[in-house]
Amino acid sequence: MINTVRLAMPAEAVDIARIQRRAWGEDPALKVMLSEVPADQASRIWHQAITRPPLAKMRVLVAIGEDGIVGFAVTAPSDDPDAGPATGQVQEFVVDVRNRDTGHGSRLMNAAVDTLRQDGFETATMWVPSQADDLRDFLVSGGWATDGAHQEATTESGQASLKLIRLHTDISPAPADPA
Repeated sequence: MINTVRLAMPAEAVDIARIQRRAWGEDPALKVMLSEVPADQASRIWHQAITRPPLAKMRVLVAIGEDGIVGFAVTAPSDDPDAGPATGQVQEFVVDVRNRDTGHGSRLMNAAVDTLRQDGFETATMWVPSQADDLRDFLVSGGWATDGAHQEATTESGQASLKLIRLHTDISPAPADPA
C-alpha cells in the first residue's frame, strides 16, 4: 500500500491532525488559527469528520507513503453562495512538509478530483491562501485557474486573518468517444 490514496480510517485522525499542525505552523496567520484549537481537540474533530461527516458527500482522503500518512484532502459540496449543485470543493489539501515534491500531492489531488467527480460534481473549487504561491502554482499547472473570488478568514479571537483566493477547474466527465 505504499504511494497510494484512500479514504481515511478513524485511527488515522491523530496523524491527520499532526500533519495539519505541521503544515499550518509554516504560516503566521494559520499558526494563530491553529493555536486556538488544542491538539487533542483537533484529533477529535478529524475523527468525527471521518466517522460521522456532517455531509453525505464529504470525504477525508489520505495519501500513504513509505512512512504512513503523508497528506490528506477533504472533499465536499461547495458551500459558496454562488455555487450550484454541480460544484464540489476541495476543502482541505495538505501534504506533509517532509514529503513534498515526491508525487504525493499529484496523487492526492487526482484522487480528490476523482472523488468529487464520482460524487456527481462537474466543477471543483478550492480556497487558497493568497500568499501560498507554491500551492497556487501546483494547482495552475494541473489546470486550475483563479476565478476572481476572494475572502478573508478571521480567527474566532480576531487575532489573525487570512486572505484567500478561489481557484476552480472543470471536472465534468469527458464525452464518450463514439466508436
